[in-house]
Amino acid sequence: MAEQHPTDEALIARYLEHARVERRLATRTLDIYAEHLRLLAAKIAEARLGVQRVTAAHVRRWMAQLHGAGREPRGIALVLSCWRSFYRWLGHEGLVASNPVQDVRAPKAGRPLPKALAVDDAVRLAEWHDAEADPWTEARDRAVVEMLYGCGLRVSELTGLDLHANRDAAGWVDLAAGEAHVLGKGGKRRSVPVGSKAAEALRAWLAVRADAPALAAAALRDPASAAALFIGRTGMRLTPQAAWKQVRARSLKAGLAAPVHPHMLRHSFASHVLQSSSDLRAVQELLGHANITTTQVYTRLDFQHLARAYDAAHPRAKARNDDSPETKAKDK
Repeated sequence: MAEQHPTDEALIARYLEHARVERRLATRTLDIYAEHLRLLAAKIAEARLGVQRVTAAHVRRWMAQLHGAGREPRGIALVLSCWRSFYRWLGHEGLVASNPVQDVRAPKAGRPLPKALAVDDAVRLAEWHDAEADPWTEARDRAVVEMLYGCGLRVSELTGLDLHANRDAAGWVDLAAGEAHVLGKGGKRRSVPVGSKAAEALRAWLAVRADAPALAAAALRDPASAAALFIGRTGMRLTPQAAWKQVRARSLKAGLAAPVHPHMLRHSFASHVLQSSSDLRAVQELLGHANITTTQVYTRLDFQHLARAYDAAHPRAKARNDDSPETKAKDK
């Protein structure tokens, strides 16, 4: 590495002291700032510049180099934030006329793919029976999982369901018709089919639901709880937070590799329906997405599923994998 200009080192040291004393940044944050400013000093020295001669064109070129070297957009954004703050301080000190980092932006981060379970894992969780749980809790939690995975509900839609349709109900289940009527985002209502397995689990839950010891007392305190489809031991409506905890605990007990949360079951529902039907518009309607572009993320999941199947089964894919840089590296 080329030698850093002493003046640049002194300016960086002064800024870090300012950040520690006046901005009171945490030690970990100061360490990150110091690391990013050492990178800046190295880039400046490599370009035979000084801190005060850096332009926006230099910064953009350095960001492109970081991106080309594999640094993630979020990491580049952090580097820029640090540099921008440093040059803002230099401006306040009257050491630079303008901030060369001010209008430089990090590459746009790709939208992360939603996490979905493999079909076998989803079925395993839905069919798993907790022999250690009491029958009341087991019936409820199994019905919760079946409704989340079988209907693609948001957890708030699930916990908002009532036993029957009424004027104040956010949603309800009509087992005779095999439908769940839910209130989604933006106050948008939709109906989704309730499959045979979910209906079976719901009937088992309804057979024991009234056995909650505190249900009668809860109904006196909060009449709306008496109408709730899913309740806790206290007789009150099950909260989204409680449902989240129950699903997570159940997935760990069932032996899944990673803990599952309710929205992962919604993602799994969408991905598995799309894999089987290839009907993006139908998945949009089932999920209650206002815009189909929101649903299109599942086509990427579907393609990944197809790509894995291709790589595992097609003889030319195996040849391709055998010739890949990763395989060659392993053979060395």
